Amino acid sequence: MLARVKSCAVQGVEGVLLAVEVDNSYGTNRQTIVGLPDMAIRESQERVSSAIKNSGFRFPQGNNVINLAPADIRKEGSALDLPMAIGLLAASGQITADRLQDYLLVGELALDGSLRPVSGALCMAIAAREHGMTGILLPLENADAAGVVPGIDILPVKNLREAVEFMNGEDALMPHRTDLEQTKAAHQNGVLDFTDVKGQEQVKRALKVAAAGGHNILMIGPPGTGKTMLASRLPGILPDMSFDEALETTRVYSVSNVPAEQRTLVTQRPFRSPHHTATTVAIVGGGTGQSPNPGEVSLAHNGVLFMDELPEFNRGALEAMRQPLEDGVVHISRAMYSVSYPSRMMLVVAMNPCPCGCRTDPNRQCRCSAGEVQRYINRLSGPLLDRIDIHVEVPSLSYEEIAGAEVSGPTSAEVREEVQQARELQRERFAGKYQCNAHIDSRTTRAHCKMSKGAESLLKSAIETLGFSARAYDKLLRIGRTLADLDKSECIEDQHIAEAIQYRSLDRNLF
Repeated sequence: MLARVKSCAVQGVEGVLLAVEVDNSYGTNRQTIVGLPDMAIRESQERVSSAIKNSGFRFPQGNNVINLAPADIRKEGSALDLPMAIGLLAASGQITADRLQDYLLVGELALDGSLRPVSGALCMAIAAREHGMTGILLPLENADAAGVVPGIDILPVKNLREAVEFMNGEDALMPHRTDLEQTKAAHQNGVLDFTDVKGQEQVKRALKVAAAGGHNILMIGPPGTGKTMLASRLPGILPDMSFDEALETTRVYSVSNVPAEQRTLVTQRPFRSPHHTATTVAIVGGGTGQSPNPGEVSLAHNGVLFMDELPEFNRGALEAMRQPLEDGVVHISRAMYSVSYPSRMMLVVAMNPCPCGCRTDPNRQCRCSAGEVQRYINRLSGPLLDRIDIHVEVPSLSYEEIAGAEVSGPTSAEVREEVQQARELQRERFAGKYQCNAHIDSRTTRAHCKMSKGAESLLKSAIETLGFSARAYDKLLRIGRTLADLDKSECIEDQHIAEAIQYRSLDRNLF
């Protein structure tokens, strides 16, 4: 007897619908799995056999052939255990076929028939909805992650027996729906506030501009001046994530190797801070297998990627970031696979002005020669720096600033309100095509970054005097547009261009 069960695999962050075809016929007791299964799926024969028997069902005798279609896609992982078990029971007449075509099944089986969670549940639920499925049966632990997808029944099951009873119409499962507000409250961490940072008002201003326009930012200063503290507070001034953004980010976490508790709906903008010893694969993604892990650039999607001590990072890893920073997506191509992960994030980097870190510190003497300083700066390539819009110096603090007890500057909530208003102006201006000024192309830049005559004159003088390149010209316009949005100005004025010029320190060779 032939039975067909629908399941799903994940490639990148996209769910691919699979058909698990099981044929039970007379012959010697033999079980064969075809359709490019990996070792985990081949080993599932023993798991499925024990789970069926220990759940009180009869394992079908004779020849059992399991085909995983389409056969040209390599399958891996343990998520096909449940559909294979249901297929074997249906092929042997222990399950009626009435519901098999309406529901998608995924789940790893334990030997006692209980279900263990799988990765990529959210991507699978989205794929099931897109293919018009009535619902998806999955392990109980995956219900919260998949339950945010509207328009499809999310049916959590604890074990194989529950799944069989539902398929036979003997038991009704209640669809699970994740409470978004409760999930958001449960994951609400203590927000780090800007007022915790003493002084550095000009750096806080630069971070506000970066947040308002989605600009990448580089902070240069001696050790201990607050660069890490400032960067860690940046997510607190970014606008709240929309549902679509949360869904996009959660899809990345759903297929990653992060702990299971982090695979639920991501409601706060992620903040990733990899160590400078991270490899190229850890930064941009990759690894072995059909479904490589997303890297830090993807885990920071719709959030912040902070890289401290930037020149200490592997040169190959830094150069590999250029394409994700430009396109907002990272393409990983290997001999066995080719996948894409989203990577639209804000890049925040920090570095010392020299190897010893004291070059711009008035209280400490620098021990580095001019050649050492130049070699240190040269660890960063021009194309990478070209993708960083804002450069800002973080100076040393005086004793009075360090010892002062009074609150310094506006709170993160007050800054976030200004940032939110500026982002709303940008979304209306670009009609949803671009989310913020940092993402617009050259044609859009010239169409929407109109300057006053005073601003044009100032920018012309800066380019001729300071030697700004054509690439820097576009960045100055985009930063100026963001500054104008913060001031709710239709036109970029001369004060906006003047401030934008101050944010291009490396172009002016000040370090």
